[in-house]
Amino acid sequence: MTPLLLKRRFMDGTSMDSQLRWLSIGLFMLIATLSVLPSLRLLVEALSHTAFSTSSPMAEVLRSERTWTALRNSFYTSGLGTLIAVILGCGFGFVVTLTNIRGRAIWVFCFMLPMMIPPQVTALSWLQLFGPASPILNTLGIAPALGSPQPMYSAEGIALLLGIQSAPLVFLALRTQLISLPQDLLEAAQLSRASQFRIWVDIILPLCRSAIIAGAALAFVSSLGNFGIPAMLGIPAGYIVLPTLIYQQMAGFGNDMLSQVAGLSMIIALLVLAGMLLQQWLQQRSCYALLGHTAQSLSFRLKQWRLPLEILLALVLCFILVAPLFALIVSSLVPALGMPLNADTITFAAFYEMIGRQGVTSRAFENSAFLAFFSALVLMLVSLPLGYLLMRLPMRTRAVIASLIEVPYAIPGIVLAIAFILLFAKPLPFIEVSLYGTLGIIFLAYLSCFLSVCLKPVLSAMSQLDPALEEAAQLAGARPIQRLMDIILPLTAPAFFAGGLLVFLISINELTVSALLWSAGNETLGVLIFNLDESGDSVLASAIAVLVVLLVAGLMSLLSLFAPRLPKGVIPWHG
Repeated sequence: MTPLLLKRRFMDGTSMDSQLRWLSIGLFMLIATLSVLPSLRLLVEALSHTAFSTSSPMAEVLRSERTWTALRNSFYTSGLGTLIAVILGCGFGFVVTLTNIRGRAIWVFCFMLPMMIPPQVTALSWLQLFGPASPILNTLGIAPALGSPQPMYSAEGIALLLGIQSAPLVFLALRTQLISLPQDLLEAAQLSRASQFRIWVDIILPLCRSAIIAGAALAFVSSLGNFGIPAMLGIPAGYIVLPTLIYQQMAGFGNDMLSQVAGLSMIIALLVLAGMLLQQWLQQRSCYALLGHTAQSLSFRLKQWRLPLEILLALVLCFILVAPLFALIVSSLVPALGMPLNADTITFAAFYEMIGRQGVTSRAFENSAFLAFFSALVLMLVSLPLGYLLMRLPMRTRAVIASLIEVPYAIPGIVLAIAFILLFAKPLPFIEVSLYGTLGIIFLAYLSCFLSVCLKPVLSAMSQLDPALEEAAQLAGARPIQRLMDIILPLTAPAFFAGGLLVFLISINELTVSALLWSAGNETLGVLIFNLDESGDSVLASAIAVLVVLLVAGLMSLLSLFAPRLPKGVIPWHG
């Protein structure tokens, strides 16, 4: 190697260290601000007034009967919801992935749609499907008598919707494992004349046990922190769970209110973390090493059972997706709830009212679009250099940092909102600017919550890059930032934009975080639907909800266009 080349490599190493050092400091300070600081502030507030006395805020929380009632209700609805999610998710996962069913991509897309629809829209659609005021039941002439109870206003109604919305999480976890099954092992079983049922029971099911456990744990944690469904179905019936108890406690007054709310939030956070640790422990105990697989996927031949199974899947999807959405559409086209839909009653007055007359609609749409767009944009700009730095770290260090980034997304959104209220309730030091009650605090909460959503596709794409490309550029004298922009970015661009589009898709309809952070003039679409239904304007809420569903379906379809150019698994409903 010539002295000139050695000099160039030395100079490049010096500049690389300098560039990466400042980039690392800036990004890791951002991680500390968005991921670590809110959690620490919540912990400090929860423990700040703790004392060995019966008058401390934490003691008040633990002594309150409402706390233990909400805790029992949370475990009941989340546990039953998880059971429903496992049945639905595993059923669809095994059938769609392992069999020769037709239209596989369409089945997956439709099954994933409930997860992308906001929980308040899901709850509203099911409320319009049942009960004496249901427009679709009145149209069909089968509505129960006036005064009959609304069956969705119950613990079982909450659990049913929690299970439907969490089922795609179980489906994704199981489908990922099924795609990775070793084909050679399955072919050996088939050569040994094992039946398809024995192959499923003796080989596939044991190998997928850890994935089922992981999916069930994700479903339980997601159900435990869900706010939209228990709020719309539980609050009218006086059925409280931990997230709705926190929401109601925030309306209280007194010096210890924030400390008590922080204590409740810590209870949920600890339950979520315990669930995550239990999931990892159970996964380790039921983990099997897969030695490799071929590109060919397993396909059980259903023969004469294919059509009946397709009909069964269609009926299940009609029950969990089509019928509620159709009821929502019918509810948006009648003058008032309880009226049938016919040629004399059909009207678009609700859409005209919300789009043409109500200024809050355009304001909520502008706020949601602004928050979603800039959250996606900022996280895209952060995820590229952050993923680049993480891939250069040792595996153990990378795992620790990645876990810190995932904490705000893993804990319930209402807990994250409390943490940001505590963190930004007072004006910022030095500049004396208050973020509380502004879009700024919602924006920062979105950045904290959705950073891991945007980062995962980027890390997935970077892990598949050949390091020789960057090494060749480094030998040619390219500096780190230049290599990042000229080599890494073009190769990971599809995953880069897919991560941003996923963030936009999730945050455009977000409710759980913004439910406690919004203020007059800063409403979001999720908050608007929730407030309209809570005030009794269900027809207007249905009209906005229909527009939201169309928006979600359109964005999912747009994201599907990227699928052929993306790494496998980046788009949840493709794989």
